[in-house]
Amino acid sequence: MNKIVEKLETWKDIFIKNIPNIAIALVVLIIAYFASRAMNSIVNRTIGKRIRQKSVRDLVSRVASAITILVGLYLAMTVLKFDDTLKTIVSAAGVSGIVIGLALQGTLSNTISGVVLSFRKNLNIGNWVETNGYAGEVIDINLNYFVIREADNNMVVLPNKTILENPFKNYSLTTKMRISIQCGVEYGADLKKVEKLTTETIRKNFNQDEIGKKVEFYFTEFGDSSINFLCRFWVDSENALEKLKAKSNAIIQIKQAFDKEGINIPFPMRTLEFVPNNKLNLSQVKENQDSEKEESLENV
Repeated sequence: MNKIVEKLETWKDIFIKNIPNIAIALVVLIIAYFASRAMNSIVNRTIGKRIRQKSVRDLVSRVASAITILVGLYLAMTVLKFDDTLKTIVSAAGVSGIVIGLALQGTLSNTISGVVLSFRKNLNIGNWVETNGYAGEVIDINLNYFVIREADNNMVVLPNKTILENPFKNYSLTTKMRISIQCGVEYGADLKKVEKLTTETIRKNFNQDEIGKKVEFYFTEFGDSSINFLCRFWVDSENALEKLKAKSNAIIQIKQAFDKEGINIPFPMRTLEFVPNNKLNLSQVKENQDSEKEESLENV
């Protein structure tokens, strides 16, 4: 019993002796708490103009707040002269962190990729992108996944890691797109007239002079039933849907211009030749078909 009393007396003396240090440590922790809240708000406002994803903003602000708390805790433990205890905690946290990191490698990879994607200037919500075999409007860049809405209104959810590690095409980074039209005309057509009519039709309907671009026209090959050509021009567009509409309009305008001038766009043709003195007996063919039907019915 006396030993217990002596031990309690010793602890009391140590406590009284360390009251100033305990008071300083409490003050440091209180300051760290309010500083972490202020840091959360400041970081949220600072990065709010650059990151549109709320989840990512919250993550970054919480990390900054947690770092502030940890710094305050470190200072408080230093004031209380708990250096040895602090080293033990840090060592244990390091080992635990390695184990947790290995277990959650895929999730952490996607999370870090989401943060990196949020800071990229060439990829934002609302852009029309094509990546990993999918194309559509970027709806959300979350901490773990990337959401694309395709033209058919289907949502595609992709892991952030696949977006970061694979190339993607962003149609919204430029305000102009080049469109290619391939067509063919009959062999008897006036090729100079075809070229002039096509380029004038495109230039008149798509304002190439205002865009500052020229219409390109090239005959490409002698096809099976037509002489084929390629026409390329530019439009003001930031997504694939506008490009598709412009291409459809160009096809309509070229077809109308060709019809007006009597220029024919041929369809594939095949020539059949019959060997002389070898007449095709249609009645015999019909009899053979009827006999085959009768045999199939008998087998049933």
